[in-house]
Amino acid sequence: WGQGDPRWIVEERADATNVNNWHWTERDATSWSKRKLKEVLEGLVVEGEAGRCEIGDLKHVEGEASCNSRKGKLIFFYEWNLRLSWKGTVKESGEKHKGSVEIPNLSEENEVDDTEINVSKKKGEGDVLKDLMRTEGTTKVREALRDYLKALKTEFTLGMILPTKASVGQDLATERKPSGSTMQDSVAPQSLDMVGVKIPTVRIHMREVFNSPADELYSIFTKKELVQKFSKCPAVIEAEKGGKLQMFEGCVSGEYTELVPSQRIVLKWRCRSWPDEHYATVALTFQDVAAQSELELECKGVPVAHEESTRQCWKKQYFEEIHILLQQSEDNME
Repeated sequence: WGQGDPRWIVEERADATNVNNWHWTERDATSWSKRKLKEVLEGLVVEGEAGRCEIGDLKHVEGEASCNSRKGKLIFFYEWNLRLSWKGTVKESGEKHKGSVEIPNLSEENEVDDTEINVSKKKGEGDVLKDLMRTEGTTKVREALRDYLKALKTEFTLGMILPTKASVGQDLATERKPSGSTMQDSVAPQSLDMVGVKIPTVRIHMREVFNSPADELYSIFTKKELVQKFSKCPAVIEAEKGGKLQMFEGCVSGEYTELVPSQRIVLKWRCRSWPDEHYATVALTFQDVAAQSELELECKGVPVAHEESTRQCWKKQYFEEIHILLQQSEDNME
């Protein structure tokens, strides 16, 4: 854990030094929130007797979010002005209509149920769809906003509140007490100065097929300009053994440990929200399959608490965005 190890916790220090972020720490959640809001809102489907509507792009997102910890307590700040597009089809006539959804002030000052949500539609008939969006649509949007806030307060903040000496001591005592062994039961627990903290981890295995040859897909993971295209952020890409990796405004970082051109990449890889200095080992294997290529991902050492968010990171921020990049390249060639 590095400085996340309980041996570094010094709540009682007389000089009040902010060791281990005990007294205060702040984490900017703005970039993470923009990606999360896009994830939970875009693609929402609203169906009713009048017809079917679907939330489209998050056209406008303005604001900021952050999380502060003060002596073990989390304080959240967020303020967002959002505008989404929607399109729908009237069930009886088959007419298609478009409109927008505006959320002018999503903030910690108001409950989600009290947050203003305005639905509008472009000129013409089709008010039945507007009514559908104002009722069932608004309900779906509020549910999505609750999902964002839940993730902000759980997924984003993992690792910000570290264990205290008391809680770690209890956990270690529980772990060391095997059933049916009186000899070991009588042995006093080791001093905290002699032990670290073991992080429970899992292995993630994923496969994805892309419409490109393996050498082109390999380049997307190793060429800075291509990484920046699919990640839509500045990146540090030093594609050589021992070279550094940094993406998504520092949310992901690591180091290249093995590169076999067009075949395999191995990385030390971590998310910023993981315990300090903890890395997973990521192996990417590329294989040509007819006119396509298959990518096999093996990620060992993912903290258990971050398993689902890590899967979503690879699925949403890597694979889906690479598919879009390849499609755009294909369209440009045509």
